[in-house]
Amino acid sequence: MTTTITITGAGGQIGYALLFRIAAGDLLGPDEKVRLRLLEIPQGLGAAEGAALELQDGAFGLLEHVEVTDDPAVGFDGCDLALLVGARPRGPGMERGDLLAANAGIFGPQGAAIAANASPDVRVTVVGNPANTNALIASASADGVPAERFTALTRLDENRARAQLAQTLAAPVDTIRRVPIWGNHSATQFPDVSHATVAGRPVTEALDAIVGDVPSWLTDTYIPRVAKRGAEIIAVRGSSSVASAANATLDHVRDWVHGTDDWTSAGVMSHGEYGVPAGLISSFPVLSVDGEWQIVEGLEVSDWARARIDASVAELIEERDAVRSLGLL
Repeated sequence: MTTTITITGAGGQIGYALLFRIAAGDLLGPDEKVRLRLLEIPQGLGAAEGAALELQDGAFGLLEHVEVTDDPAVGFDGCDLALLVGARPRGPGMERGDLLAANAGIFGPQGAAIAANASPDVRVTVVGNPANTNALIASASADGVPAERFTALTRLDENRARAQLAQTLAAPVDTIRRVPIWGNHSATQFPDVSHATVAGRPVTEALDAIVGDVPSWLTDTYIPRVAKRGAEIIAVRGSSSVASAANATLDHVRDWVHGTDDWTSAGVMSHGEYGVPAGLISSFPVLSVDGEWQIVEGLEVSDWARARIDASVAELIEERDAVRSLGLL
């Protein structure tokens, strides 16, 4: 069996970081053949074609074929997994509405092309920001494709949240579990440690012995550090997160395809769970079962957590309404 994977913005840095790991089997495993379709805008074709040459030179045994195109109909033809990485970044003087409109001009046509050309069971992961609302736009434009097939990447936020806890607790990161992200992939996101564990022990108990006033540490140190980690990396590195974003994308898709044994985070379509308005793509604690994301329901949410979830969801509502006002939803 061969899986066809389409990557948009494939000539960009995150696309470049993804391509070779996918070809090496880091996404689907060592026995799954892949076919790559690299979709770019005309100005990015040269970079994508250069990456295709390097993929050829890598002599990857799992890679059956690479195709570079600027035609969405070709790019999404028979696509099983779509990684929508390319997006319009916010430029100097650009208003929020301008940014949403510019990205609607990208993700709307891509959603339509997916509906017209992709595999019937296509799974779509939106990486390009604003990821949640871009996923909503693509889904709204993909007539006939179930909304549950469109997701937004919040796994990078979760990975950051778990890594910060691991560093504070001096614990291996793989012992930190159940740290979901709620809401939007933005500075309003809420990394929730209410149900988190470290080596099976409640994280809040472990933190109490180290930071003392846990609520203050969470409010003043932890949550801002996770939310602003991307900005911190830009300040230190001089450009945005690339390898970590690519790694989180692989984590997200791998879990979606192969399933999970515990909670993780993903931006998925709400049906009203936890008071999040139906029709928004919001991040929740989720499980992947039989190739489908399922929201973990029935969790106790404190008033303190509720206020933070509501603030992030309010931003998602704002973005949705702004796109609607432009006639793009």
